[in-house]
Amino acid sequence: MKKLSLILTAALGALSARAEGAPNIVFILADDLGYGDLGCYNAESKIPTPALDRLAAQGMRFTDAHSPGAVCVPTRYGIVTGRYPMRNTVQRKSSGGYAGMMIEPDRPTIASVLAQEGYACAAIGKWHLGMGDPMGEADFSKPVSPSANDLGFDYTFLEPASLDIPPYLFVKNGMATAPLSREIGDSETPGARWAAGKFWRGGKIAEDFEMEKTLGTIVDEGIGFIQRRADAARKDKPFFLYLALTAPHTPWLPEEGFRGRSGAGDYGDFVCQVDAEVARFLDELDALRLENNTLLVFSSDNGAFWIEDEIKQYGHRANGPFRGQKGDLHEGGHRMPFIVRWPGKVEAGAQSEALLCQTDLVRTFAAAAGSDVPEGAAEDSIDQLAVFLGEVKSVRETLIVQGSSGKLAARKGNWKFIPILGSGGFTQPRLEKPKPDGPKAQLYDLANDPAESKNLWGEKSAIAAELAALLDQ
Repeated sequence: MKKLSLILTAALGALSARAEGAPNIVFILADDLGYGDLGCYNAESKIPTPALDRLAAQGMRFTDAHSPGAVCVPTRYGIVTGRYPMRNTVQRKSSGGYAGMMIEPDRPTIASVLAQEGYACAAIGKWHLGMGDPMGEADFSKPVSPSANDLGFDYTFLEPASLDIPPYLFVKNGMATAPLSREIGDSETPGARWAAGKFWRGGKIAEDFEMEKTLGTIVDEGIGFIQRRADAARKDKPFFLYLALTAPHTPWLPEEGFRGRSGAGDYGDFVCQVDAEVARFLDELDALRLENNTLLVFSSDNGAFWIEDEIKQYGHRANGPFRGQKGDLHEGGHRMPFIVRWPGKVEAGAQSEALLCQTDLVRTFAAAAGSDVPEGAAEDSIDQLAVFLGEVKSVRETLIVQGSSGKLAARKGNWKFIPILGSGGFTQPRLEKPKPDGPKAQLYDLANDPAESKNLWGEKSAIAAELAALLDQ
């Protein structure tokens, strides 16, 4: 018994030493923000983003970072679980804002892994992973279970889905903050393409919910959380905040003070507001003297919902030099801005070309916190902490990405394989029938052709076969 006690004491001491000085961790996720929207990624951007440009100057900017999906739900599943979204086998009765939980309550998550080390964990903002029984529909008139609070988060303040999908309400720790007592009709911008502009679907809306104020309300909640945790954080009781913004996803609703600030219409003005809200949060982090011991990551969930007509109209490439848009398997659908700041740890003004997937956040944050990931969990998460710290150049060799069609693309080194013709997403043609004497799939050398303009499938058959086998595996 005495020997067992000594072993346990030593083990606990080792864990304590690993976690000593563990940082607060903040992950800010924008919604439908493109790689080319930020000035620090696109010198010709028509949108001023001074706060995010400053954040990049204070930390490390990744140029080859990817979301695991090219649309909202798959990406968020990958971030929270550290798994590629195609691994999910949970069956749900419905989709949208009333859909049940798509993550099993006993599955390790980004929050439960950090909670092992005593982190206070919060999820604030857009959720889009369901609430309640997967085979039912969420009833927001009573406590919803399971909820994000069953996944390791101590505090949650969530908007169930996108800001264009009903019901429109906030759910705090599994309970609606106000009844769904009103109805709101369909909305669209006259003359705009489908699902662009001030688009939303009609449905139930809570009496305390204002569409135009959603983004600010979410940031207010994020600021309130770090204010409540500040004293404990300064006493080595760190926190983790997953702050998921609802913008610049449609409806594009920039507040009056931001209208006309950009050269990219309502969308660009809404991005300006996102930048200002991030600045407001960062200012409060600094005011609370938490900046220096906080590992902060900023990214987006998928590419911008921005088509060729809008590129021509505004002269703005929301997805930078890359082909495609939100939903697509081409780079514009999933290559993301990704900025890391950790003063004194991550070199200011650094740039990394390392291949990175947002699924990697589970193991990377665990490493920073000194926490262990349970065996068999977060299968597609790779610890990128050494890359953040500048100790190695890269650690990830392969990548799998899911398009809105459910089709997958594979990446190995600079080679990218798409097993279909077409975008696999929102850009037409989504799926293209091969011609008898034409290519049957797509293969690109991203080192020499980042715009995916030359399909090498017929010329590099061995490489195409290797990546096809990777997808099969």
